[in-house]
Amino acid sequence: MLMKTITKQLYRCGATFATAALLPSVALAQDQAGAAAQPGQAQAAAQAGVSLTQWNPDAREAAENMIEKYGRPQEVTEQRLIWHNQGEWKRTEVVNEAIPHNFPKPHKDMLYQTISYAVPEDKVGEVAALSGSIIVDRVKGEVTARCDAEKANFLSLNLVHDIVQGNKSPEEARRIYAEAMKQDKHQEYLEGFIFEVPKKDTGNPGEAFEL
Repeated sequence: MLMKTITKQLYRCGATFATAALLPSVALAQDQAGAAAQPGQAQAAAQAGVSLTQWNPDAREAAENMIEKYGRPQEVTEQRLIWHNQGEWKRTEVVNEAIPHNFPKPHKDMLYQTISYAVPEDKVGEVAALSGSIIVDRVKGEVTARCDAEKANFLSLNLVHDIVQGNKSPEEARRIYAEAMKQDKHQEYLEGFIFEVPKKDTGNPGEAFEL
């Protein structure tokens, strides 16, 4: 029997607070028998109280992978799941979309993962040349990679760091990206961050414009 009330986990300053909350139908908990009948990631999603039956297949697979790894998301709507401060990420978000992206080979984008990272103004263009699925927010001090798998997002942001540090040109970074995704090279770039991700605020509010 479906349950409309589930326990929502709020994570703040390393502590966990449990509070009852009503969530939309996408987040209704499935009964134990139904969950047990589903294999792999689908079972993990069911046990986490998240129903993805109406999602497109690509987004559903990405969501199930993240639920299996990070557990129940802190935010759930009919179209997106969001985790805060899980693993090495400031934010992980899966959206029920499938954005066509052909670099370095045709695939669909729907998994957004964000870290705190300050990209200097003079490096923004070079970072953008790496991939159209890298989002730089200089005011918030964040960089987001969007792809279909976490390893690709690790790869993107490691190469962003290389570009910002002047260790690689955008052209060199694009070649490494393609070799990693198409030839299984550069595994260290796919397995996690090769640099220390900032834990402090890296935002830049800019300066007022005087007339």
